[in-house]
Amino acid sequence: MPDPVLSLKNATLSLDGNAGRVDILHGITLDVTAGETLGMIGPSGSGKSSLLMLMGGLERASGGQITALGNDLTAMSEDALARFRRDHMGVVFQSFHLIPTMTALENVATPLELAGVGDAFDRAAAELDAVGLGHRSGHYPSQMSGGEQQRVALARAVAPRPEILLADEPTGNLDGANGAAIIDLLFDLRDRHGATLVLVTHARSLADKCDRTVRLEDGRIADPMRAAAE
Repeated sequence: MPDPVLSLKNATLSLDGNAGRVDILHGITLDVTAGETLGMIGPSGSGKSSLLMLMGGLERASGGQITALGNDLTAMSEDALARFRRDHMGVVFQSFHLIPTMTALENVATPLELAGVGDAFDRAAAELDAVGLGHRSGHYPSQMSGGEQQRVALARAVAPRPEILLADEPTGNLDGANGAAIIDLLFDLRDRHGATLVLVTHARSLADKCDRTVRLEDGRIADPMRAAAE
């Protein structure tokens, strides 16, 4: 069995709030292999999005170890984590997070420019074409529907051709038809680029498309024997 692309060993997350310290994740051990699609499901508040944030180095683990592509995320500085995400990860959020003062093309080209890619705008245009929005490249987020904005967010996430693609409720703000279209695009883009895909979802139809599903309950994996890769 090849080394996992993502590996969590007894990872925990606790945050300080107004009411004191809150334990969010408890001893998560989980491996994700290269090219796998992993769906994370569970009730609201179960820790799904928090777990995804740990995988992307967007939250600091309170304990345990998290490695990605053989790199120990728990030992990296914030700057090192930002560079690692830029070079190896694509992240898609429920709320799009597009830059409102930039066109669709500029939004998609931004991570490529930051990575020093010479043909950033050509590659960005190709990714917009791939999600069916080549004709909207000069439009701003406020001029696009929610479904179109999520397509732009998908194009931006995959444009750098990341090894790891993380998606947090990518259909959560969309109606049924747009959500179904985004699901198809997400898996098409993943297949085209060969990325490992981890996604958080409440949609059973989306989870069922994954190679494997992990259920979280109260900050724990409900069936750790099934969740950890052999």
